[in-house]
Amino acid sequence: MSLQQLRTFVEVYRRRSLSDAARALGLTQPAASQHIASLEAQLGHPLFDRHSRGVRPTAIADDLALSIGGSLDTAEAALSAARARSIRISGTVHIAAPSDMLGEMITPRLGPLIAAGLDLRLHIGGRDALYAMLLDDRVHLGFTASQPDDARLAYQKVGTEDLRAVAAPSVAEQIGRSPLAHALNTVPHLAYDLDRPLVRNWLEANSIEVSRPPALTAPDLRVLRSALCAGLGWTVLPSYLTDAQRAACVLVEIAAPVNVPTNAFYLVWAKSSLRHPRVAFARDALITALADKP
Repeated sequence: MSLQQLRTFVEVYRRRSLSDAARALGLTQPAASQHIASLEAQLGHPLFDRHSRGVRPTAIADDLALSIGGSLDTAEAALSAARARSIRISGTVHIAAPSDMLGEMITPRLGPLIAAGLDLRLHIGGRDALYAMLLDDRVHLGFTASQPDDARLAYQKVGTEDLRAVAAPSVAEQIGRSPLAHALNTVPHLAYDLDRPLVRNWLEANSIEVSRPPALTAPDLRVLRSALCAGLGWTVLPSYLTDAQRAACVLVEIAAPVNVPTNAFYLVWAKSSLRHPRVAFARDALITALADKP
């Protein structure tokens, strides 16, 4: 019972497909099938029932995956990290994040990866697209403000940012002339999308209801920041996106009457990807770089 056979089993179990698992592991499908057949012969029980759309795990497979899945991931990650320290790192690592986070927070901290000899390919994607790219092996590491619930993905919290309501000075002055709840319903607001995730978090934390839809939406928070500077309304943004503008008095904060909420963000990866030393190295380097951020 080899480590490679166990990795193939775990990958097939998680993906419910021999062909998808073989592709992720860089194996031919016959080789992956042979690994599973060998394990089944050693255990004396079938691990999967084959059907037209993939495979269905048996009860024996459920027990085996529960017993070894997490331990195998940990062992492979430790081995990859050790190899990364003992060899010259090379190859390509694909990293994905929302465009504003990628541009303002992640990219300035990629120096250690470049210096180590890695080639980087950056991709833009929100939560759902990012998870899909990770699971399809199109990217190795992703940043998002949500915790994945897919068992094939692992994550680590790498930061927390304040969410602050902001506007241009003239708009903030207009808001300040009336009771806050009334003013926020009267003055146009801007949002990432119609679901208004950041705006909604701030409003809920301060027990304020704004029933009107946003006057402007854009799936890049830097676009919203530009719209704020142009005096188009108010919105809620992570503090790192407006620190400089508030320091320069180009934007001002709308004081939260109850609470300034926080927004955690996470580094996410497919568990199987850490078998590559370059990915394990990049993950650890990014965690360190973000832990040291001002």
